[in-house]
Amino acid sequence: MNIDTLSIALIGAGGKMGQRITNNLKTTSADVRYVENSDGGRQRLADAGLETSPAEAAVADADVVILAVPDTALGLVSEQIVPQMSAGSIMMTLDPAAAYAGLLAHREDIEYVCAHPAHPSVFLERTTKEEYADTFGGIAAPQHVVAAAESEDTAVSSAAETVIRTMYSPVIDVHWVTLKHLAVLEPTLVETITCMIGGLLKEALEETVNTVGVPRPAAEALFYGHVQVALANALRGDNPFSEACHIAMDHGRNLIVKEDWKKVFDDSVLDETIAKMLRIDKVRR
Repeated sequence: MNIDTLSIALIGAGGKMGQRITNNLKTTSADVRYVENSDGGRQRLADAGLETSPAEAAVADADVVILAVPDTALGLVSEQIVPQMSAGSIMMTLDPAAAYAGLLAHREDIEYVCAHPAHPSVFLERTTKEEYADTFGGIAAPQHVVAAAESEDTAVSSAAETVIRTMYSPVIDVHWVTLKHLAVLEPTLVETITCMIGGLLKEALEETVNTVGVPRPAAEALFYGHVQVALANALRGDNPFSEACHIAMDHGRNLIVKEDWKKVFDDSVLDETIAKMLRIDKVRR
């Protein structure tokens, strides 16, 4: 399927994620309708030479409707948008939390897809300054995308993948999983664990500089290099850690990590995490 043959309604086109998607969709010949409610978002679109459309007109006969709005707003926005969609069209969200929690307005005659960017890998071979600068993805550095479709119809995933590869371009591959698997990946693996560890690393650096008094340039030089070595050794086995390093690692693990930390992969903890993220009492699935 060719992206240029599709009609696409982008809801939240002038927002943080919406702008990234807009920048890629506007390079195609697809019939893209940009919808934005905020004054600032509409101004950003106008500055880019793009006109906005009313949601009702944009959605009515669109092949694909992309909801590029915050997770906490997806339920309400979907209640407004879904009744206006045409039968057989695809609603696409960017994060799995609201869909997993059962917050999206549902119709039997439309398709539901969630597609989340993996962001450029820490192990990505970058060759240009633009690729080095693009740490988030969607501009110059290639990235993977992980997606889930409610339907098992390959025509749905094929049409969705055409849009996904464009809106998150450049894309290496699109990996199709179940919605549950996508929810375990995001938030559990990449936010509850990985992003939390990233925040902890930042705290540790600041403690080294501000409390211990190590000069920041020296601390950052040793720290940033060892972050790369730690990831390469632990995840790829590039250069095995020394015996002394393993002793320090085990000591640190005993001091910092709870023995029962793997409970974050329990369904009950996943439900609790998503409920907290969406500011709801409990998931409704």
